[in-house]
Amino acid sequence: MLTTLLVLGGARSGKSRYAETRVIEAGGDRVYIATAQALDDEMHERIAQHRADRGEGWKTIEAPLALAETIAAEGREARVLLVDCLTLWTSNLLFADADIARQTTRLTDAIANCAARLVLVSNEVGLGIVPDNALARRFRDEAGRINQAVAAACDEAVFVAAGLPLKLK
Repeated sequence: MLTTLLVLGGARSGKSRYAETRVIEAGGDRVYIATAQALDDEMHERIAQHRADRGEGWKTIEAPLALAETIAAEGREARVLLVDCLTLWTSNLLFADADIARQTTRLTDAIANCAARLVLVSNEVGLGIVPDNALARRFRDEAGRINQAVAAACDEAVFVAAGLPLKLK
């Protein structure tokens, strides 16, 4: 039975599709918590395509920064929450000059206290080369720390590559 799940993978690995399938299979009211911000035309198109791909039956809430608060507010028992994705949330926190360690603790507390079933999606960004600039290295490091904390807080973790899930936890 689905309780809390972290779905990791690379770009275009199938992680979001896998997460959406798990949410649908779980049953209940589906809530999609989006962290993306449409700051340019290409991102507007990506977001529109994501919504079209999901289809009907989802309540969508935009939470580019206030993720822990949104999970706490929306995490009622009859619901299944899908957070997509922690990687964009990390970028948003960096650009907002937020205290990322504090926000991560708030997120893991929200996961622990969430009455809803919860699926979180994140990119695994630590498998490639070392970035050539300080901001990109900081992003990679912060994303890795967030993924570790969230994986520890979740009951289940899955890595998706080429559309194939590999159970980690």
